[in-house]
Amino acid sequence: MYELAEKALKMAEQAGAEEAEIYYAANHSTSVNFKKDALESAKDRFSEGLGIRAIVNGAVGFSSTNSVAELENAVKIAVAEARVRESDPDWVALPSNGKYPQVSGIFDKKVEALKLEECIGYAVELVEGTKETPGTLPTSGGFTRSKSKRLILNTNGIEIEEESTAVSGFVDVITVNGDTSTAYDFAVSRSLDIDFFVLGKNASDLALKSRSGIKIEPQKTDVIFHPFAFSDILEEALAPSLDADNVQKGRSGLIEKLGDEIAVSELCIYDDGLIEAGIETSASDDEGVPSQHTTVIENGVLKSYLYDSYTAGKAGVKSTGNGSRSSYTSPPSVGLRNFIIDYPQEDVIANTSSGIFVNTIIGAHTANSISGDFSVEARNAFTIKDGALDKPVKSIMISGNAFELLKNITGAGLDVRKVGGIITPSIRVSGLSVIG
Repeated sequence: MYELAEKALKMAEQAGAEEAEIYYAANHSTSVNFKKDALESAKDRFSEGLGIRAIVNGAVGFSSTNSVAELENAVKIAVAEARVRESDPDWVALPSNGKYPQVSGIFDKKVEALKLEECIGYAVELVEGTKETPGTLPTSGGFTRSKSKRLILNTNGIEIEEESTAVSGFVDVITVNGDTSTAYDFAVSRSLDIDFFVLGKNASDLALKSRSGIKIEPQKTDVIFHPFAFSDILEEALAPSLDADNVQKGRSGLIEKLGDEIAVSELCIYDDGLIEAGIETSASDDEGVPSQHTTVIENGVLKSYLYDSYTAGKAGVKSTGNGSRSSYTSPPSVGLRNFIIDYPQEDVIANTSSGIFVNTIIGAHTANSISGDFSVEARNAFTIKDGALDKPVKSIMISGNAFELLKNITGAGLDVRKVGGIITPSIRVSGLSVIG
């Protein structure tokens, strides 16, 4: 594949590109899904393709293909698109060759070697785990393993090739006797260190505990967000305002806030493409910029936005290594790497006299990513009384503002979870509006 990418790069130069980039990605995934407690499907998928960026007179063209036979045509399309576009005065250059850091824990030979029968076995473990707790039934779930390969070449000397693996499991559960309640659990890892049986059991236990929920009066109270719930709020209501593209286009609530105290002094937030076995860990971002550790918030103070090469060039700063692509079919844009929440940890439930604990939320995608306002429905929520979970709560709405939330964090649990690329413990926030 290296030879093919190199050939495409030369084609782009010969067609008139002043700069060019070839992004190759291949992914082989095996997914096993079940409905109720019966196997529904087991599928092997393979995708492979090239994305081409071509720059002519400061204008960028892009095309992609998954066919070797169409490669020359795809290159010509990218160059032709650049020729007909107006020059972008903010374009600086594609990344230049850099020294790449060593990263660890992103490739597991055992995951790569998994056979279909073994993948089915892990899905069965999820189902068996739900049966450990009588009175529940799995409604859906599954196991997925993937192995990926990525190659980036450009005319400025970038050359980076990398392989990675991942496994994940999820399960949805419903109670079958008495008051109906549902719950789910999920985990993702670079290696086979997930206990899928326990994952299934945890979902069933939570569904049973959530039955016969009480109604509560509207109030302002302490709310502890499980990592699942807190990561949703971060991703939808806060992260967009850290995206340098949104800052530069006036779509951020953090414009001109660098150096300002925007959170409690104990809070630090890092974006780190280097941590061992992180879901977003790699030697470089998706345009070949070496990965790094970026301090976003330090002791409550906003220290940095997140940049890809284009937004960094526009701002006259260095990229933070946050160029991200959903696939080879799209050009890069700003995205989170491993987004880490760091706050002094404790047994946060035991140290809370009263409040609400929320496992998951629905509706975070409706948050206003500029103002930070959000209103979400809480699921699998419980009242807290004298340092312990007390009674399950029927569906409730929680309203707040992501930027105010940062100023009202009062505690963090010991239960750090990797929720995709967001790594966070449970977080306690004071004074949130809760409506039953």
